[in-house]
Amino acid sequence: MSLLKIAGLSENLTTPRNIVIIPHQNPDGDALGSCLGWAHLMKKLGHMVSVCSPNSFPDFLGWMPGANEIKIADHEFDGCKKAIEESELICTLDFNHLSRCGVLGDLIEQSAVPILMIDHHISPSDYAEYTFSDTSMSSTCEMVYHLAKHLKLTDLIDSEIANCLYTGIITDTGNFKYPSAGSNTLLIAADLIEKGADKTKINALLFEQNELSRFKLMGRCLDSLTYLEKYHSVYMTITEEDKKSCGFRKGDTEGFVNFGLSLKGCCFSVIFIENAEDSSIKMSFRSTGDFDVNKFARTHFNGGGHKNAAGGKSFVSLKETIDIFTSLLPNYIESLTINALPNEI
Repeated sequence: MSLLKIAGLSENLTTPRNIVIIPHQNPDGDALGSCLGWAHLMKKLGHMVSVCSPNSFPDFLGWMPGANEIKIADHEFDGCKKAIEESELICTLDFNHLSRCGVLGDLIEQSAVPILMIDHHISPSDYAEYTFSDTSMSSTCEMVYHLAKHLKLTDLIDSEIANCLYTGIITDTGNFKYPSAGSNTLLIAADLIEKGADKTKINALLFEQNELSRFKLMGRCLDSLTYLEKYHSVYMTITEEDKKSCGFRKGDTEGFVNFGLSLKGCCFSVIFIENAEDSSIKMSFRSTGDFDVNKFARTHFNGGGHKNAAGGKSFVSLKETIDIFTSLLPNYIESLTINALPNEI
């Protein structure tokens, strides 16, 4: 599904304005990369730009150009509120429902200025005057590149912008291994490298600078792995006690859910993470083939996302959540079995 509703955006951007750019809560590489890439591009057009995040982001993303200037609503709510109140254009990136940006959602709803949405998740809401929504895109960073091309701004992409956009593309495509990374994605990545994205350094900063706490937690996670062979499914757990004893830091569990999919015969991987902040169980779902985890998450666990990558939440105990999850699998055994079959090239 693709929706391009940006008539008048180019004209809006011809005059210097106060622009606020906002990612979703718990911003990942794509959310942060797209916001910072778009921010640098807008600054090149002469706009005054503020990036306001609902909460903090993982330390391993802190190297990104401009990350140190992001206002964090958890710590600088008044600054974020002032920026939104004084803005003349609000840009929301990598989410399509205002509920996804926490405390900033209410401030955006109260604003009367135009809003631009750039996002690749399904079922966008209609809060934005300008909308670029495409579920076929690998990442919001890829969409920022396409929008820049549509607006004839790609000549302005320098190494800072290229590094931000390349980061979001490789994190959301698993280094180009997910089906969403098509030939056009690779062409865009190649152009970003030509424009200054340092793929070697970016990979090292993202994937080769792990904290000891992450390795300890990884061990706990793998030790908890349960393979439900009949259903070609894996689940793993991280408890609050695991996090405390391992010295948990924000972002430490990033990518853990993907471990399960590397197990031979597995097409559905889930991780359950206890979250003391709201007494919930946070869940991440990953799948291969045509098994739709977005639909699974939406139907059963108050969540959603993409066909092969989604998230959800449960507000009962960890044990009860696992019991509910495993009780659902018999309903999906046929599709899980089909998707577990090896594909020939």
